[in-house]
Amino acid sequence: MITKKKLQEQIDSFPEQFSIDELIERLILIEKIGTGKKQSDKNEVLSEKDLDKEINKWFE
Repeated sequence: MITKKKLQEQIDSFPEQFSIDELIERLILIEKIGTGKKQSDKNEVLSEKDLDKEINKWFE
């Protein structure tokens, strides 16, 4: 979830004119980065070996 403060910071970093799509894309990116950081902090990550196994399953 994004805070009002983060939202305001992102809006302030944009040029005077921008599309809603650009803002939404940026907010989604910020949210995904935040989620990834939280997962990393909780050690909820895959090792490279486990990731390779998962990717190989996709192509079976």
